[in-house]
Amino acid sequence: MSIAISLANLIPAHKKTFFNLSVIKVLDKILGVSRMDELYRQNVMAGLDKEQFAQKLLDVLNIKVLGAENLEGKIPSQGPLVIASNHPFGGIEGVILCLLLGQLRPDLKVLANQGLKLFPELSDYFIFTNPLSEKDPKNAPSLRTSLRHVKAGGALLVFPAGRVSYYQSAKDRISEHSWNRIIGRLVSASNAQFLPIFVSGQNSPLFYRLGRIYYRLRMFMLARELLNKENAEIRISCGNPCKANSYENNLDTEQHAALCRIQSYAQDPQWSRSWPMDKEVNLKELAAEQPEDVIAQEIAKLPKEQHLLTHKAFEVYFGYQNQMPATVAEIARLRELVFREHNEGSGEPLDTDGFDATYTHLFVYNSERKHIIGAYRMGQTDKLLADGDMKQLYLSRMFKFDRTFVNQLQPCLEMGRSFLIPEYQRSFQGLYLLWRGIGAFVCLYPRYRTLYGTVSLSKLYDTRSVALIKQALITRTDSVKPYTEFDFDLHPEIQDFSQKYELKPHLSALLASIEDDGKDIPILAKHYMKLGAEFHCLGIDSNFNDTPGLLLSVELPKAPEKLLKLYLSEGWEGYKNHKGQEVG
Repeated sequence: MSIAISLANLIPAHKKTFFNLSVIKVLDKILGVSRMDELYRQNVMAGLDKEQFAQKLLDVLNIKVLGAENLEGKIPSQGPLVIASNHPFGGIEGVILCLLLGQLRPDLKVLANQGLKLFPELSDYFIFTNPLSEKDPKNAPSLRTSLRHVKAGGALLVFPAGRVSYYQSAKDRISEHSWNRIIGRLVSASNAQFLPIFVSGQNSPLFYRLGRIYYRLRMFMLARELLNKENAEIRISCGNPCKANSYENNLDTEQHAALCRIQSYAQDPQWSRSWPMDKEVNLKELAAEQPEDVIAQEIAKLPKEQHLLTHKAFEVYFGYQNQMPATVAEIARLRELVFREHNEGSGEPLDTDGFDATYTHLFVYNSERKHIIGAYRMGQTDKLLADGDMKQLYLSRMFKFDRTFVNQLQPCLEMGRSFLIPEYQRSFQGLYLLWRGIGAFVCLYPRYRTLYGTVSLSKLYDTRSVALIKQALITRTDSVKPYTEFDFDLHPEIQDFSQKYELKPHLSALLASIEDDGKDIPILAKHYMKLGAEFHCLGIDSNFNDTPGLLLSVELPKAPEKLLKLYLSEGWEGYKNHKGQEVG
């Protein structure tokens, strides 16, 4: 009786001569295929449908799959979808993913290695190709079929490395081959969502040793490697689906494939950690709102020059605590309310400290509804450092500033403690009004050419996202260093990518695959980037619930002219060309 699982399944009928079949029979035994066939027959697996066969194989080998429960919430139920995974084992991960993904997307097809023809019961899943030879003309029909399937709204699973992970001496670690460029083309040409998956684990040491002797020996070992996964636990980690427009326009297919590859590696659970436990904080009840009439009276008494602008029902002012104590107390109450939403609150009734008495408060006031919608706290460094005491700067508690940092070379505005109340956080209007106010302030005091401050990265971000933001945005300098570093290294595969390609343009796509709620780069960071900000370092603010903060500076006269006109209005040219020193 001929065996049902055999290398003979991989060759065309006209090549099944007596000699070839005799050689194959010997190879089947040497390579473990005969043992696989024995399990196949003993467990009556012949003729099972594809899902029954896949489940039976996992049961026979007693393989426990971890993380499968996380797939259901990540897989779009319909529409064009390209799923890509690393390829650590060379066989069993394909069976696992066919089963799990096929249950959620019955339209699943798999662009697969010819080697999986060993299992005829699974053939309905597969579109076969030869990944070891990208230029094989026989691959073209398979790729066209795959593209048609996705364009028609189907789901496609691909192992773009085309071969099992192997030891790479240049990296001194086990890693994957570069991903085939077809993955980028499949996503962009079909306008599909892309879903990255990472399968944890490795083959046996013998597998990698033999592969270092001769690379084709890895293929010959795959059947034995599948069998030695008996009683194994295999973890599946899944990212979030990324829409095709998450990627840069006109991204070349090679770079797109490399980006998809690190999106997969970004799911590696070994490169993931939780934030340290927050200090136990008993959230005290927020302070009572300050009376509307008291705030209105304080604002009415401010000197005329401290009214910066009017826009519809909104007024923008700046003032000091000794001028408007109730207004500053209300700003501190609103700060605490907003910061608690981002896991950054102090837990006190007000978010306040001694710097409220010495810093300038710029705020937006709705004169119709009689409430404050947002504010900035600004430090005028020439005044604060008049006696050379760096402790007068809030950020000196977080960063060690060298004498060469800009805040000691010229008058600057130290920007911080910004907020918008919840109803304005998703609209452009609130941020626009704050920056119109800043523009009006610097036109009034044009000696302030540079703004610097931090953008808080809420601990609602995954630590991986913060590490990526740090790597992508920061240009290292010796002029300032954090007292407490954010000590978290990038995954080595992502480090390799960042050495070859710029990470910054791909930051949104990477965060999209990590952040479950779809968080992107903080909107304030994006705003500073548009102004031409330089990001210097990332530190942990121990005075602000250990929140990570990106230190940046903006040379405002060098900002894009379009934005200067928007925020400085008719005063933009006078500010940009200012040379002298004004009083005040």
